[in-house]
Formats: sequence, structure tokens, C-alpha cells
Amino acid sequence: MTTKRETAEQPDHGGRAPFSQDPHAVREPKENNLEMAIGHEVRAYRKKLGITVTDLAAATGISLGMLSKIENGNISPSLTTLQSLSRALGVPLTAFFRRYEEPRNAVFVKAGEGVELERRGTRAGHQYNLLGHIDNNSSGVIVEPYLITLTADSDVFPTFQHEGMEFLYMLEGEVVYRHGDQLFQMQPGDSLFFDADAPHGPEQLVKLPSRYLSIISYPQQVTRG
Repeated sequence: MTTKRETAEQPDHGGRAPFSQDPHAVREPKENNLEMAIGHEVRAYRKKLGITVTDLAAATGISLGMLSKIENGNISPSLTTLQSLSRALGVPLTAFFRRYEEPRNAVFVKAGEGVELERRGTRAGHQYNLLGHIDNNSSGVIVEPYLITLTADSDVFPTFQHEGMEFLYMLEGEVVYRHGDQLFQMQPGDSLFFDADAPHGPEQLVKLPSRYLSIISYPQQVTRG
């Protein structure tokens, strides 16, 4: 008999991998090496230009085999080779070292110490606690995690609408949540993931107090109001 947990861990996707990457994968230690960092950047800039390894080889005079080894982090390219690559790819020489030198940030927030913010729903009695924020973000995506609390004084405010995607995870209470023309009855343990460009928000406060995590992600270039 297949348990619910087994079903969740082994979904049927017609033999295809359900995700573009394994969220539980562990990188080999050499991923942190300078050679791997340089190779990653060379490949990324080449693909950004939409050119093949053959095109890059012709533009730089570097052999296909050598380029393949560089992109895979198997060799340490000389300064002359890096200069040729920087000219052909139209990036400064230092761009190849960005991934190696860039710090990886983390934010730890103790229970009850999230920053309380004034947001659009605050006037409806919704309490927003920002659980973390990283300014120096190279991923191109901004992620805002919030703990939202709805109390007996909260009003219904179902007209949020903004760029990006949003994920909700219900922690306490019960709320009927609207997304577009759909209604979802959310209880502890329920989650909702949606395109935030559609009107959304709590439609009915069934059991109070209610608390849920809201994680909003959107492209870094988007200016939020």
C-alpha cells in the first residue's frame, strides 16, 4: 500500500523530472573553486549572447577542447586567455571572478523580532512582520517573506494586486482566501501558490486570530510601491 508521504515524494510526471533542479542536491566541494567559478561565468555570458562554443572559439582563437575544459572548471585559464574571453564576450576581466568572490548572505530573525511594517493591508488591521531582507542579491529575484496576522479587529481587504508570484502557508486560524474568481478555504497546514498579478486577499475571516506566511517574489528590476 502506498502511503500519502510516499505519493508526495514520488509524484507521477510521466517519467520526466518535475523540477529543473534538485532542491536537495549537494554540490561537490570543487564547485567553490576558482576554476569552477570562472567556468560558470564564461558559460553564462556566452549563453546570454546566444552564441555557441564554436562561435566563441572562432572569436577568441581558443580551441573547442580548451573552451570546454574552461567552462567545466577543469583547468585554470591563463590571464591572456581570460583577456581574449573578456573581449569576445564584451565583459570586464573581473566579471569572471564575481561568483567566486561574492559573499552569500543569510538573515536570521528570532521569534517575535520581525520588523513590523506599514503596508497596504495595515489599514485593514492586518499586521505585517518582515522576516528577512537581503539587499545584495545577485539572483535577479527579490524575495520578501512576511508573517501576516489577522485579528478580531481586522477587516476583509480582498484587492491586493502586484507583480510576481506569492506563496501562502497557513499557520493558525481559518481564512477563505480569494485569488481572481476562485475561493480557497485555508486551514493550518494548507498552502496556496499563485500569480500575484490577479486580485487576491482574505475574503472571509472564519477563525481568529489567523496567521500565515506570505512569501512574495518578483524580478529585481521591478519597482514596488
